[in-house]
Amino acid sequence: MTAHEATAPEASVSPDPRRWRTLAFLSIAQLMLIVDVTVVAIALPDMAADLGLERTGLTWVASIYALVFGGLMLLGGKAADIVGPRRIVLAGLGLFTIASLLAGLASSAELLLIARALQGVGAAAMSPAALSVIARTFAGVELARALGVWSALGGAGAAIGVLVGGLLTAGPGWPWVFYINVPVGAALLLALLRSVPPLRGAGGSLDTVSAALATMATASVIYGLVAAGDHGWLSLHTLIAVIVALIGYALFGLRITKAAAPLVDPNMLRRPPVLRGLGLIFVATALMISVFFLGSFALQELHGFTPLATGLSFLPVALGTILGSNLAGRVLPRWGVRTVSVAGLLVAAAGLAAAAGIFSMTVLVAATSIAGFGIGAVFVAAAGSLFSAVQPQEAGVASGALSTFHEFGAATGVSAVFSIAAAALLVPTFHAFAAGYWFAAAVALLAGLASLARPRIVG
Repeated sequence: MTAHEATAPEASVSPDPRRWRTLAFLSIAQLMLIVDVTVVAIALPDMAADLGLERTGLTWVASIYALVFGGLMLLGGKAADIVGPRRIVLAGLGLFTIASLLAGLASSAELLLIARALQGVGAAAMSPAALSVIARTFAGVELARALGVWSALGGAGAAIGVLVGGLLTAGPGWPWVFYINVPVGAALLLALLRSVPPLRGAGGSLDTVSAALATMATASVIYGLVAAGDHGWLSLHTLIAVIVALIGYALFGLRITKAAAPLVDPNMLRRPPVLRGLGLIFVATALMISVFFLGSFALQELHGFTPLATGLSFLPVALGTILGSNLAGRVLPRWGVRTVSVAGLLVAAAGLAAAAGIFSMTVLVAATSIAGFGIGAVFVAAAGSLFSAVQPQEAGVASGALSTFHEFGAATGVSAVFSIAAAALLVPTFHAFAAGYWFAAAVALLAGLASLARPRIVG
């Protein structure tokens, strides 16, 4: 099976003339989902003052969205494969939009947390289904370019979220970090109703036992990673969550080998290109979140930036990510996954190492922008590797797996950097923040060296 065969459009011999317009709308929708991971960061102090949130409550406002988003991703992807991705895209986007309105209207901490969880449910349905539409609509060189666009906006979403959060919080107030999704979501719903092709589902039944096990295990590991940043890697909170996750995944692995119609085909998870793609997206996301986490604290604590100025400072990082993703999408068909991933990781390592010299604000912004360029390329290589070994009828659940590892990477990046730079958060010093950047640079370098192993992509 070749990469082209694995991702060829299924609707007709001639490509869908609406495909690029559909890609634009789906990418904007994905951008909105990713923005909501970080958009609340700068608004948290105002939320705490208005709703009486304690420190633990603030942590959950930021993390419950990512937890539910990641925990339900495989379920959303499998549902897209069964009933068709168009229905799941529209349903997920509709729920996300309504939940955003509820979050803005929330008058208590409990209502806000419920609304954030519902946002996560909608995002978990829409994101893998949207990527499934792309994988089943484009092929060959066009697929690589489409993945470049998708990865560019998704990778830049975290930076844009920080900027948008600062602008809206400083302007009309924190509820607008959620209200802004309502008109955007409604407009996208109308656009996608007209542009997303009616791709058929494979039919069959949903393995609810496997879905429950995967959701429980994924939610548990993300909770454990979040708890590690708050309580420590060896805390009881973290250890119990990790043990529950391991038990859940063991039971999930046993279940998918026995079920007549498993949530995930075990053979798909054994394919080297699939494993490579999942590993790359995990590392790339962890590095990207590390850049924003460390940079945000360093600019505010060491250089005295306001939240709004901090958000504006991340614009070059977002542009670097977009450029890296677009360039990688263009060269991936010629260079291959191995070359693009190694080059991207080495560029990211160089940028992160340079960022350790954060005595200069200019050096910090320039270095992290270079790192963003490399990380953007790795996002594209990850998706390209995975979809080179996936059949059209597997696109939804494969997208769910890719998105799940994206959330794993985000939670791991925050937790790891929080642990490494914990001293800087208590008593801000240049050397303590530099340790976090050196750690991230070492991870990128080691991942780049590991990626030198030639991918065994058939075809």
